[in-house]
This record gives sequence, C-alpha cells and structure tokens, in this order.
Amino acid sequence: MTEDEKKARIAELNDELRTRRKARNGKIIVTGALIEETGDSLKMTKILDAIRDFSDFSEANDPHGERDYGRITVDDEEFMFKFDYYALNEEVLSDHPEDPNVTIRVMSIFYASDY
Repeated sequence: MTEDEKKARIAELNDELRTRRKARNGKIIVTGALIEETGDSLKMTKILDAIRDFSDFSEANDPHGERDYGRITVDDEEFMFKFDYYALNEEVLSDHPEDPNVTIRVMSIFYASDY
C-alpha cells in the first residue's frame, strides 16, 4: 500500500467512526471538562451531530489528508475532536493506523479551551 493509499484508508476509517459513531475497533470518548456534561443528552447529541456533519477539512486543519481533527461550534461553545491510533493492547501507538485489524481508533471530543 502506498503512503497516499494509507492516508486515504485512514481518512475512510476516521470518517466511518465520525459519521456513523461506530467502527470496528473504534471508540468515542469525551475528555476534560466535557466529561461533566455527559449527562446532558441533548447537548451531547448536538455535539455528535455537528461532528458527524463536519466537512470543513482543509490544508490548515488536515495537512496529512487523514481527516483526523476538527473544530466545531455548538450553541456558541467551541469543541474539538481528534483521532489517535493505538495498538490492540492500548498501551502503545499503532504502527498501522490504516489497518483496523491491529488498531484501536479513538476519537476524543473536548472543549476547545481544554486543548
């Protein structure tokens, strides 16, 4: 697989988790101050819907073409999402984020101010 093919596959897998909220070996987590808001299901639904609908990937926020980061605004609050890729043991980073057979894909969601 070429580097461009790997990037395209990573982007495809990221999009799958971001837009469908599920993927093989995929997890969505909230971090920072947003953890305190997880009981507000309406707010969390709005955030997840905004992430699902996000399409403003550009050279500025996606220089590697992997669609692994975004910044959104929901009800005048700014949030970010980013992807990380771990080996199946979740102790080290994955050497092959393009391969869901050996990678746990984690999308973290948090307040932009927590970054």
